[in-house]
Amino acid sequence: MGKAIAIDGPSASGKSSVSKGVAAELGFMYVDSGALYRGVTWQAIRKGVDATDAAAVLDAMHAADWDFFVQDGAAIFSVDGDVPVQELREKDVRESVAHVAAIPEVRKFVVESLQSLENFGSLVMEGRDIGTVVFPDSPYKFYLDADPEERAMRRYRELVAAGEDEKAHEVMDSLKKRDKIDSTRKTDPLVVAPGAQVIDSTLMTLEEVIQTVVDSVRGE
Repeated sequence: MGKAIAIDGPSASGKSSVSKGVAAELGFMYVDSGALYRGVTWQAIRKGVDATDAAAVLDAMHAADWDFFVQDGAAIFSVDGDVPVQELREKDVRESVAHVAAIPEVRKFVVESLQSLENFGSLVMEGRDIGTVVFPDSPYKFYLDADPEERAMRRYRELVAAGEDEKAHEVMDSLKKRDKIDSTRKTDPLVVAPGAQVIDSTLMTLEEVIQTVVDSVRGE
């Protein structure tokens, strides 16, 4: 069994970019846990299900055929033979995923699926409960954070670059709502995992954060 590096943090804290950089530096597989939650959300939406209807979401999730594999150094999944990528970033999925991710049965399905990916080898997994729930025994746990204003601007720039017509204040409002849902949900709320190294990236470059994680892992 390989190493599992857990990188948690709130929205737009830099988890994806840092995790990809760390995985590339160490030669590990990269895993975006949020993609699977978005996949469950996308599956529900394309089946015409209201994302706030937990029973219907679960029916759509359980009825689907899920398969996991590694492609270009990253863990990928298919749903009924389709491999969603850009679809997972669509606005309707982004706006509904927090509700879907708060469903306990969805979290159980995702956690078990994520844990099985360790069979593929050493990995860097980013999310919101990786160090607390998915790999709580890993000695390599990190929690990335940044000032809310900085996180909102990062997300705003990301959306604008992707061609989205968004307003900065709307992005901030959305971020605050997601933070509240993540930190107050009954099942696996977002918290700093015991023993995790907290990294405030507000005034750090991406390269500096990646190097901090890599140095810590190699130091272990």
